[in-house]
Amino acid sequence: TFYYFVRLCLDKILLQCVLQSRTLSGADAINALRPFYFAVHPDFFGQHPKEREVNENSLKRLNGYLENLQKPGFRSFKPTQLTFYVREREPNSSNVQESFSASGFRAVSFTLHTRDLLSTVLDILNSCSLSTEHVQSLNVNSQPHKEAKSTVNRPIKWDKTYYSFTGFKDPEEELEQAQRVETTLLSWLDDNEASAVKKLKKSLPLREELERLKIELSHELQLSDIRWQRSWGIAHRCSQLHSLGRLVQQRPEILENVKGHTVVFTDRSGMSAAGHVMLGTMDVHHHWTKIFERLPNYYKLQKRLLLLEDRISQLLGGIQVIYIEELQPLLTLEEYFETLNSFYNKLRDSRLPFHPRSLRGLQMILESDRYAPSLHELGHFVIPTVCDPAALQWFIFSKAQEARENLKRKEEMMITEKELINTSTERFSLDRLYKEPSVSSAQMIDCCKRLLEESLPYLQGMHLCISHFYSVLQDGDLCIPWNWK
Repeated sequence: TFYYFVRLCLDKILLQCVLQSRTLSGADAINALRPFYFAVHPDFFGQHPKEREVNENSLKRLNGYLENLQKPGFRSFKPTQLTFYVREREPNSSNVQESFSASGFRAVSFTLHTRDLLSTVLDILNSCSLSTEHVQSLNVNSQPHKEAKSTVNRPIKWDKTYYSFTGFKDPEEELEQAQRVETTLLSWLDDNEASAVKKLKKSLPLREELERLKIELSHELQLSDIRWQRSWGIAHRCSQLHSLGRLVQQRPEILENVKGHTVVFTDRSGMSAAGHVMLGTMDVHHHWTKIFERLPNYYKLQKRLLLLEDRISQLLGGIQVIYIEELQPLLTLEEYFETLNSFYNKLRDSRLPFHPRSLRGLQMILESDRYAPSLHELGHFVIPTVCDPAALQWFIFSKAQEARENLKRKEEMMITEKELINTSTERFSLDRLYKEPSVSSAQMIDCCKRLLEESLPYLQGMHLCISHFYSVLQDGDLCIPWNWK
């Protein structure tokens, strides 16, 4: 899937068989960016849903930037700020200045403002501290990077008087001005409001269709909810619901097992660690049918899993074992059971002297890709499955009071966040205000407080998503960074 994704991202670039001598060919661009895609590809961030989502969204915007570079006569130009989480093979390298997380990746932010493919490729690789030696060895007339960034990709350099006489925009002057001016919320909304309104109006019939299908299927199958793991477009979601509706008509008897549960459309089929029925969007009805037939067995395993969580809680002084969908990787029920069972056996053999119910009211989640325990800002403990029992005992005891304070603050923040979302939605007459899972409650609160200090007539009737970057989604949703200027 990795190489398929790389080729898909640069699909339109490949249509340009012969580019000017100072730029890369489509095939060369794929080879040049391969280390970058390998370092940021979302498939390698399966255990980190927040970072995976940021990389997915940034890759979409990068793809749009690269496509625009290849459009003949493309004039409109704005610098594009991107953030990626970059996997590292050597996190202790002294050449890398960015800070690394405990999970072996670092956050890198950079702004693209180049006008040719070669300069853009070099910018991306240099910004991510990746080698550019392989680019220099390609069969292109590579100029030094500094020169490549400042030279406009066109064969004729007109005198300044040409632009003042004809009224055309000077691309070099436009580029310099764009580099000097930082994107602000007001300027971005002014430039993108019309496009968002057009897309939103176009999507309204599909949005109504989606809501109708969701209500009908939820009622017919007596579901608690229907969700989507990813931010697929409205048309894609309608198609998935139509597929489920056809299965209901064909095999109504097997769908009795799903009553009272939540259905999640995601990348694979099964039952999730949270107890939701997962329907893989790439699977055919035959696979979905098998999942519905196997649900009684899944429910038996779920009961065993809950019993296992209780036993772990008893061994750890009453601390509650939880699974947080927004913060943890999407695990199947089988995967999560194996994780819990392995951790339980380790605890049972260590015989830690926790006083019964001494840690009641506290919470913990298990993660398999960490080596040291930590306390999350929301109050729950993040415990590695391979954690040394003695170190675990000391850490929990030393952080218990802080954890209780964080949990209390979390409840207060949730209330404040909800109030601010409602107030902002009403103040700006928004149709919907929401955030991406990677945006924390503290960030959302800060964002809404500052929004309420502004006058923003552009937002009336819009769908506003608080994210980490500026973007207009395909169905007209406006995405703005939580820390907008």
